[in-house]
Amino acid sequence: MEISEVRVKLVSNKDDRLKAFCSITFDNEFVVRDIKIIEGNERLFVAMPSRKMSDHCQECGGKNHLRANFCSYCGTKLSPDRAKQDPQGRIKLHADIAHPINSHCREKIQKAVVAAYEEEEKRSLEPDYKPTELDEPLD
Repeated sequence: MEISEVRVKLVSNKDDRLKAFCSITFDNEFVVRDIKIIEGNERLFVAMPSRKMSDHCQECGGKNHLRANFCSYCGTKLSPDRAKQDPQGRIKLHADIAHPINSHCREKIQKAVVAAYEEEEKRSLEPDYKPTELDEPLD
């Protein structure tokens, strides 16, 4: 599987760690959107698209995000320890929607996305720069 296109949309707030959103097209046939480019402590890294984890109220069955203290539907107090933890004891609040299965694939994606980001940053300094639109069709 080859990466056929990477589109990068720079984020305007330069003080934030979130630098850009991007989409990747594989084999001119499959697109993954809402990939984030984030400035880490030592380098840029790629965060795959994710969704907030949620659970259901024991009283009414209403769906609530894991940080909620009370049910959004019936107001019942929710248990603070209902979120699962990873092996390091951190609460898992998000789940990946799409992600690489192995480190080779992750490195391939990371390299392509960071290179496209750096190229977009250079282009953004040009006087006639037009930001990339992520939702435009490929054709």
